[in-house]
Amino acid sequence: MTQDTAGSAPGEEQGQGQPGSRWYDADAGPLVRPYAMTGGRTTSGPSGVRLDLIALVTLDGNAPPASEESLFGPEHRTLLTLCRTETQSVAELAAGADLPVGVVRVLVGDLLEAGQVTVAHPVPPAQLPDEKILREVIDGLRAL
Repeated sequence: MTQDTAGSAPGEEQGQGQPGSRWYDADAGPLVRPYAMTGGRTTSGPSGVRLDLIALVTLDGNAPPASEESLFGPEHRTLLTLCRTETQSVAELAAGADLPVGVVRVLVGDLLEAGQVTVAHPVPPAQLPDEKILREVIDGLRAL
């Protein structure tokens, strides 16, 4: 192995000569690749369920308690913890868990298949009723 000008092997932090130290960054902590968190999977959950950035993820209150065997890692537990406080979008979960969105989509899909969460989509503004119609309904009800 060649030495660089600082005296440490390439890829190693200065002052860290331990085996495997090149996979550790003192500031960032241990490095876990995204494909390791998802088991190499890139698709998210059951077919037919869209897990886009604005999909709303809610903890399923009727779900049985999650056992250690049903979850694949600490990232799943982190997402469940984030969902316990309030409904969150996939983008918010990714930011809260400090994970890439693609990884969160796969992990949320796992939780969805395990019955731990539910996924809903916000109503698009084009499908919301017109404010004018709602005011006419209110005025009609007041007239009764």
